[in-house]
Amino acid sequence: MKTGHIKIISFDAEGTLVTTRFSQGVWHEGVPALYAKKKGIPFENARAFVTTAYDEVGDQKPEWYDVQYWLERFGVDNYRPLLDKYHHQIDYYPDVKDTLTALGENYTLIVSSATAREFLDVILDETAGYFAATFSAISDYQKCKDSDFYSIVCRKMGVKPSEIIHVGDNLQSDFIAPQEAGIEAFHLDRDGTGAGKDRTIKSLRELVERLKQ
Repeated sequence: MKTGHIKIISFDAEGTLVTTRFSQGVWHEGVPALYAKKKGIPFENARAFVTTAYDEVGDQKPEWYDVQYWLERFGVDNYRPLLDKYHHQIDYYPDVKDTLTALGENYTLIVSSATAREFLDVILDETAGYFAATFSAISDYQKCKDSDFYSIVCRKMGVKPSEIIHVGDNLQSDFIAPQEAGIEAFHLDRDGTGAGKDRTIKSLRELVERLKQ
């Protein structure tokens, strides 16, 4: 792949740079605990109710990522202490920091995520210095990571779609959608279930090697 025209490398956040342990803790332990306390019901009952509500919306709708939507739906408003409570569960993948260091020498690095800003700034705190900009589709533009979102990112960064590469773990929002916007994309498949696809990589270190070719 010729990369001489590439100026920016865009990364998804959760599932790409950090594991989902932190958000899972907040959404599937912390929020149900708040709901259980509010309603005076057992935790397991609250978690079943909350999880069903998440599934009813689904991750292809912007509401799924919207903190304020869920606070209003569940009638809870004291979620911020949860960010501190589960902060220790923020877990970077082992290939992240050396990849960011290597790519940062030749490219401008950004994050293009569906994660709400309230969470995104927390999980990226340790690596914030690597990124020239971070974009939250839901918080900044009230949308999912569709092709229009990636077009907005291009305009905000002042580059053509052909001058960005995006990498992330979600096949639809990190691979198909950016390509629909004219952006080159890599699907990060750490489990290897999509092995064999030309633009599928199993680690971020593989991306570094691909860009050297």
